Amino acid sequence: MKKLVVLFLVAGIFACTEQKEVSTLKDALSGKFLIGAAINDKQASEIDELSLPIITQQFNSITAENCMKSAIIQPKEGEFDFTQSDRFVEFGLKNNMQIHGHTLVWHSQAPAWFFVDDKGNDVSREVLIERMKNHIFTLVERYKGKVTSWDVVNEAIMDDGSLRQNKFFQIIGEDYIRLAFEFAREADPDAILMYNDYSMAHEGRRNCIVKMINDFKEQGVKIDGIGMQGHMNMSFPPVEEFEKSLLAFAEQGVEVMITELDLTILPWPQQNNSSADISLDFEYQKQMNPYPDGLPESVEIEWTNRYNEFFQLFLKHSDKISRVTLWGVTDNQTWRNDWPVRGRTDYPLLFDRDYQPKEIVKQIIDMTK
Repeated sequence: MKKLVVLFLVAGIFACTEQKEVSTLKDALSGKFLIGAAINDKQASEIDELSLPIITQQFNSITAENCMKSAIIQPKEGEFDFTQSDRFVEFGLKNNMQIHGHTLVWHSQAPAWFFVDDKGNDVSREVLIERMKNHIFTLVERYKGKVTSWDVVNEAIMDDGSLRQNKFFQIIGEDYIRLAFEFAREADPDAILMYNDYSMAHEGRRNCIVKMINDFKEQGVKIDGIGMQGHMNMSFPPVEEFEKSLLAFAEQGVEVMITELDLTILPWPQQNNSSADISLDFEYQKQMNPYPDGLPESVEIEWTNRYNEFFQLFLKHSDKISRVTLWGVTDNQTWRNDWPVRGRTDYPLLFDRDYQPKEIVKQIIDMTK
């Protein structure tokens, strides 16, 4: 009898040990916030088979990396192509994941026709409003009840807090942001509607967003959440400034989501190292690609510690954060390999080029225990 008891105890110890070893991010973070990844069409269509176990086992939320941007959804006026977006949504539903739509209104990756007439001249304010409304309604209504949340407007504010002088602003005026939220709310009253932007640690951008939330409240327009893009490097953003913005947004009564999270270790090719402007494009130089064959151990430790700091911050404020989303799944398919310098080898995500978890994954899981 004693031998049986000992055997059961030993078996229980091994079972517990095995369970700890296979613990996943989504299990560890359960009850704190959703953990997600932006996925591409090869992953949503299950062509990239090696990524699938990571996506389905580690994450409980997915974001459309590219397939819902207007250039892909509506390449020609009135001609909508839902091939990729349907696959993306179907993948999320099939795997019981929270589905986040990105993005309804963005000046970048928008088709050229959106802003001009058949002669190439800027359209009128009324025409652009109607085009924006039609695009939002068509996309949001198609996935009503399936897509939980949307980035309604993306990257409309500059570091100093001024509004970006994009075509939406130039033709419609600053109220294009309010109109976009009104249209999206009408199309799906139950969806979580967000404003999403990068470099949120800048005081100017922080103050502008707080003002926007309160101005919209006075006008009867509700923003449900703020997406704080996490395109980070080793010096920006300072953790304390990022925290200030996180708290400032939460104090307005909105959800805070950490979106598009990645951390580059590579040098920045210009003095200002805090931008995530996709239009930046620098010529390849060898010194800008210092680790083509892998990170030295000391550099990897430094990178891991930096990520660790931010996840400690996220867990500290897990009562204010509803989702943290990585911008990609593994290092071999991150956009940072080609931005802002094409042809570089970067290491910004939690899973490496061999589809294996990095040390930071274990550290995040351990933080939650």
